Amino acid sequence: MDPLPVGPRPAGPLPAGPLPAVRRIRPEDAARMRALRLEMLADAPLAFIERLADAAARPHREFADRVAQAAVGDRLAQFVAEADGRFVAHAGGLAARDDPALTVIFAVYLSPPWRGQGLLAQLVDAVGAWSRSAGRPHLMLEVLVGNTRAIRAYQRLGFVDTGVRVPHPKIPVLTELQMRRPA
Repeated sequence: MDPLPVGPRPAGPLPAGPLPAVRRIRPEDAARMRALRLEMLADAPLAFIERLADAAARPHREFADRVAQAAVGDRLAQFVAEADGRFVAHAGGLAARDDPALTVIFAVYLSPPWRGQGLLAQLVDAVGAWSRSAGRPHLMLEVLVGNTRAIRAYQRLGFVDTGVRVPHPKIPVLTELQMRRPA
């Protein structure tokens, strides 16, 4: 879904040093993934299907099961970046149900201080490499119409607007646009 809020990069100190490495999530990452998921939902509620209250109420075991499923295999994967012991970025990939050549990118998120630093490209590249290794040469994602910051960020990474528009999965008066690029 939609990874970046509308508007300028939030104020605050920029991260010091090199960008954190992006890697595939591991089963032991469940607690930190849960913390990042709650941050994601609090920071950008329109960007994700799940509500913050629902995620907060979910038992840890459910988060652990989700993480374990995304840690292996070629149908579902999640990638994270870690800085100072906490996750600061996430992107997922899911094999499209109706197109064996396509991976759908979902739940892209960067903590505010990490936006605009190049970490988005690393996340997308990680999903792309995983997708190619699974035999899916194309990536697709959906972005809320009007989120020009996210749209421009994805365009810089080679995504193009397909012209397809779909209703937001939770708020039907909002529309999302689909973007694609080679994996």
